[in-house]
Amino acid sequence: MRLFYLAYRNLISKPLNLLLSLLLLSLSMSLVTFVLQLSDQMGGQLQKNIDPFDMVVGAKGSPLQLVLSSVLHVDAPTGNIKLQDTKQLFNHPFVEYAVPVSYGDNYRGYRILGTYPEYIEKYQAQLAQGEMYKKTFEVLLGAAAAERLELKLGDTFVGSHGLVESEIGAHEDHPYAVTGILERSNTVVDQLIITSLESIWGSHAHEEEGHENEHAEEPKEITSLLVKFKSPIGMMQIPRFINENTNMQSALPGYEVQRLMGLLGSGVKTINGIAIAILLVSGLSIFISLLKTIRERKGELALLRVYGFGTSKLLYLALLEGIFLSVLGFALGWLIGRAGIFLFSAYAESTYGFGLEIHTPSTVEYVLLLITIVLAVLASFLAAIPVFKLNVAKTLSDE
Repeated sequence: MRLFYLAYRNLISKPLNLLLSLLLLSLSMSLVTFVLQLSDQMGGQLQKNIDPFDMVVGAKGSPLQLVLSSVLHVDAPTGNIKLQDTKQLFNHPFVEYAVPVSYGDNYRGYRILGTYPEYIEKYQAQLAQGEMYKKTFEVLLGAAAAERLELKLGDTFVGSHGLVESEIGAHEDHPYAVTGILERSNTVVDQLIITSLESIWGSHAHEEEGHENEHAEEPKEITSLLVKFKSPIGMMQIPRFINENTNMQSALPGYEVQRLMGLLGSGVKTINGIAIAILLVSGLSIFISLLKTIRERKGELALLRVYGFGTSKLLYLALLEGIFLSVLGFALGWLIGRAGIFLFSAYAESTYGFGLEIHTPSTVEYVLLLITIVLAVLASFLAAIPVFKLNVAKTLSDE
């Protein structure tokens, strides 16, 4: 117990040195833990949201943009396609199911998505209140959308044209009525206002007064078609056929998300490299701090030797200081990293429709703690080498 107390007193006796070492350690730990959690959870969230569908069919353009807009709902669509052009996919022998989606309107920044009820089933979202929409201009609210918009069953609202919050182009003659609210599913469904395709078509059928009949005769359009294959054969053949022989394009969400994560991976590696560099500097800081402390306290160490403290105990004392620093620095860094995850989660949920969770330390983080302790112990041992050469009599006579 005396050694623990002495190690504690030695640390706090030099508050500036302590703060510098803790700052470097906690900074490197917070960077590493934040990036690890962010990359792992983002990958998990993206995978959870793309799992129900193997392919997206939409207007030609960027495949990644098509996936981001139609599956993850975080980008503008590449355009519209005719529903009739996709009919052959609904009954294709390689297709398990196909779900059309259409949008172009929002309410206070939340997208109004027209689709089949099957879309909700594929994400295993359950009704918390009310019932499924049955008529045009009836909607279901995702849990997060209902909470933030402060809407309840029976409420009505008017959508605005476009995907950005604006009062310009509001469809005053077609108000939507809330018939149901979904339970939180931790998927993109939580952020959506879901209605029938007919509602989307109906809200735009009278945009230009006096052209009702003209619009009614036009082929129905959708934003995209979401497809699930029965077997890998469909994934190998159908996307290529669509891209080469139609005026539409296909995109594979799994491939596009993997490519996106690969692009983000280079940034993750860069940040981790910076964190490791800071960690090495923090180890050097511990070494310099302890070395300076030992040199300044030669007299105290000599007195401790006189009172029965052997060289091994003095070495143990220096090692304890390094371990205290490493554990405290890791704990502070872990807390800062988790605070960063909490703040980013709030931003991501409001902007992109998915949140992150605060997890207990992972296996990688425990390994990181072990590496930090080993580094601190090594720095402490190197700094304590002068203890082995301490001449007690000469030191006391010089004091």
